[in-house]
Amino acid sequence: MANFTLKVTRLGFSLLQSLSPRIAGKVAFRLFCVTPSPKPKGEKAKRAHAAGVAKLADAERFRLRLAGGGLAHAYRLNGGALGRRPRYFVTHGWGSSSTYMADLATTLAATGAEVIAVDFPGHGCVPGRALHIGMAVKAIAVAEARFGAFDAAIGHSFGGAALIVAAAGLLPGVPAVLPQKLVLIGSPSEMHWLFKGFGKLIGLGWPAQQVFENEVRRVTGRRVEEFDASRTAGAIQRPVLIVHAEEDKEVSADHARRYAAAGDEVRLHWANGFGHRRIVAARPVLDTITGFLGEVISDKDAEIIPLFDLPARRMSL
Repeated sequence: MANFTLKVTRLGFSLLQSLSPRIAGKVAFRLFCVTPSPKPKGEKAKRAHAAGVAKLADAERFRLRLAGGGLAHAYRLNGGALGRRPRYFVTHGWGSSSTYMADLATTLAATGAEVIAVDFPGHGCVPGRALHIGMAVKAIAVAEARFGAFDAAIGHSFGGAALIVAAAGLLPGVPAVLPQKLVLIGSPSEMHWLFKGFGKLIGLGWPAQQVFENEVRRVTGRRVEEFDASRTAGAIQRPVLIVHAEEDKEVSADHARRYAAAGDEVRLHWANGFGHRRIVAARPVLDTITGFLGEVISDKDAEIIPLFDLPARRMSL
């Protein structure tokens, strides 16, 4: 937040929680879930967005309806293929979209794999301005139900955290999505630090902070402390590749170290020099990921999507 906006926000919450900590906590959660505008800001972001749009121009596009309401959007490369090939799933970070993951998606598709990339609610092509971990996990589950089981899933930042939560089947009533391999790029290992940091940023007192955190349980069925992905990474008994830059300023490298300590199935690769955002398109990182995924041997035939089930028309951006 800009300094002036932050000052006004803190003043507003100071007044609100003096009247009702309960209302202040609930309003804080709604603010926490507000997603950034999907429009790229700055020339560099605009160029990256335009390049991503061009790279995904020939992809099939699908609308996905989430259980309980809401939408997600999916791109598919190499879809409906005959014969045996792996199926990979790609998720983006907070405030990002599949277009910013296009280098990764097209690199994976170039190996011959079928690639599904999703836009979470409030991101990319999806209308709305709200997202939380429960919505993201539902989008992942709906994508698997629509396209079939994934041989591997690759996620950046928030998208990586959502993948590991989905793999653990942490959300009541939402089926687990457990690929043969997982790749988490610059991803947080737990969620509580985000809530504590946000509460401190906007000046929440303890009573309002408790209400704020309890909203997670209301919308997901789990306490915020239970979203500890580093424990899950070892418990799912699947090979997991953690890719992180030690200088990452948005998600501390300590999260990568927590993942690495989770079990023998977790492998840590330092991608120093690429920060939090450039890491998803850096050639050495792409080579590391494709090498890791190349070890996957799929025992299933690719699912053939019937013609009547394909999208009736292309959806424009």
